Amino acid sequence: MRKKLTFHIPDTQKFKEQLLFWSKKFEYASILDSNDASQKANSKVEYNTYELLAGIDAMEIIEPKKDCFTCLKKAVRESKDWWFGYLAYDLKNEIESLDSKNDDGLNFPEMNFFRPRWVFILDRNTLIVHFYDEEFNEYEILALIQNIQSLSIPELKLVKINDIKFKISREEYLISIKKLKEHIRKGDIYEVNFCQEFYADNTSLQPEQVYRKLMKVSPTPYACFYKLGDQFLLSASPERFIKKEGNKIVSQPIKGTAKRGADAAEDKLIKEQLYEDPKERAENIMIVDLVRNDLSRTAAKGSVKVEELCGIYSFPQVHQMISTVVSELRANIHFVDAIRDCFPMGSMTGAPKVRAMKLIEKYESSKRGLFSGAVGYISPEGNFDFNVVIRSILYNAKKNYLSFMVGGAITMQSNPEKEYEECLLKAKAIMKVLKE
Repeated sequence: MRKKLTFHIPDTQKFKEQLLFWSKKFEYASILDSNDASQKANSKVEYNTYELLAGIDAMEIIEPKKDCFTCLKKAVRESKDWWFGYLAYDLKNEIESLDSKNDDGLNFPEMNFFRPRWVFILDRNTLIVHFYDEEFNEYEILALIQNIQSLSIPELKLVKINDIKFKISREEYLISIKKLKEHIRKGDIYEVNFCQEFYADNTSLQPEQVYRKLMKVSPTPYACFYKLGDQFLLSASPERFIKKEGNKIVSQPIKGTAKRGADAAEDKLIKEQLYEDPKERAENIMIVDLVRNDLSRTAAKGSVKVEELCGIYSFPQVHQMISTVVSELRANIHFVDAIRDCFPMGSMTGAPKVRAMKLIEKYESSKRGLFSGAVGYISPEGNFDFNVVIRSILYNAKKNYLSFMVGGAITMQSNPEKEYEECLLKAKAIMKVLKE
């Protein structure tokens, strides 16, 4: 049986970094950080439950090769415990009649969830630790927290990876966009999310240091550090995929991006232009319609609503257009089915979803894997929260392979050159972390 102990943490930022480096000794770790989003005036529709939520060390692992959602449902039903994990984009092949044949330099499993030995919940200056009383007594947990707080944080080292390669050239990217627009013109699709990979092979790095620097450059509300053995996700995601709190389901798709201004006046003008931009609004509204349709599969009748349409939110590198769609879960539906029926998220596929995913596979050059998948947690009560894996570095330490992908929504109004520039803008924070 799990017990809880509460502690006062005087310096939460320091404790976050100490917890990150303490987790190095374990094979499995998931640290989900909202970067104080709920305290920032930028937030309009805010659903973040925790400042930081971490699961450390695996007591049980599920990494199924097939029937992944069924296996996950069985695990959470039998344990009624905390689970931390991820869903890779290519689980689409289990949900629909699809496949994935593009190059994969990372080889992450399609699904990985673990039941943690310790759960840490940090909210302002309060830390709650969930632990099993069969394993530890209160004095041992007190000693554990004192041990974490006594850790010396290593000096922030420079990360210098100069040999970052493009999987496809600028010219190949532009040709692909033109071909996708031809599919739109013919009526095959209305919108498609097209991505490209940046990578570095023969690369060695310290994931904890890179993540620490990424958080300083780009603190975002759905950031995470995820470790499974020699494989790492370092994510500065600004986007929520799906959340459940009680019977309420929340999805917050992002579509629409603009650069930050040089000063407050320019910033205000850019935000206004983004909000009024017909192309960006059309992209966002199309995905909102797709999300409404996805949620309706598991929703109580008449409960699907748009709480906010095309809201503008600001992040260190960009402004984003975000909408909030909610529903009430039907009484006879298992919550894992609510996740499955919305996966992959519409903001990373396009519309219609299945046809868009087929064209993504045809025109992209890399297997997406965990990129544009989702990382999050499931609580003992059956609540959950998952992000969208974007603005993220993926690293396989065994293969010395580093990868990150960026992309955007392609519509009939898309200008190929501007879409390419938007990709570089989205990659800016990661490039800054890896090259400066």
